[in-house]
Amino acid sequence: MAKKAPGEMSFLDHLEELRWVLVRSTIAILVGAVVAFTFSKWIFDNIVFAPKSSDFITYKFFCDLANKYDLDKSFCVTNIPFEIQSRTLDGQFSTDLWTSITAGIIIAFPFILYQFWKFISPALYANERKYAVWFIISTSILFFLGVLFGYYLIMPLSINFLGNYKISDVVKNDIDLDSYLSLIKTTVISCGLVFEMPILIYFLAKIGLVSADFLRKYRRHAFVIILILAAVVTPPDVVSQVIVTIPLIILYEVSILIAARMNRNKLEEANG
Repeated sequence: MAKKAPGEMSFLDHLEELRWVLVRSTIAILVGAVVAFTFSKWIFDNIVFAPKSSDFITYKFFCDLANKYDLDKSFCVTNIPFEIQSRTLDGQFSTDLWTSITAGIIIAFPFILYQFWKFISPALYANERKYAVWFIISTSILFFLGVLFGYYLIMPLSINFLGNYKISDVVKNDIDLDSYLSLIKTTVISCGLVFEMPILIYFLAKIGLVSADFLRKYRRHAFVIILILAAVVTPPDVVSQVIVTIPLIILYEVSILIAARMNRNKLEEANG
């Protein structure tokens, strides 16, 4: 994989190049953050706080599904009984600021990928560099799909479950703004990164750390881990867990296919 002749660039030259990659990526994030900050009121009203409303599209979809197939009517959300409060003087401003930065990271993600690809591309063979567009597009699509998966599936299920959970009628739910935003940011970013599994497996298979046989051998172990993960991030009902589990299992199976393809390519190169 490393084709670049030694001595062409010194260690300090590489550090300088990496510094500029980080600088350009930071600038892109700040530009995205400024755009998000400009439209912050719309973002909060229509995106951030939307899953708190019983009219949210996910709740309507599951309610229609429950009515159509005579499923558990708990999917029909009529009320999420908690209020969101800010208890610090700078709470709303700092929340606005950090939410804008998070949005900036999401918006700038393809550009950040491009910058890091440019940084590592001199160390790749010519036939590997030609996959730059494929790498950036596929990685970006998987990341955005993960973000949407977290926002439209895991977030509404979590908010509905946690918002309606009660240990006693004595306790009133007044949720801190920072707690609510932290759950959203952690969920969507984590899902975006989890959806990068096929890309991660591609590189691990390329350098020989994993193989398709290894992934097949431990498939059952992986499925158990996925089920545990789904149980942790969803309400305690089977349907919700299945909804979260299916995409993760599909990603794992796709990763096996990718690893198998990489293994075949390595064998062809060795024999060819």
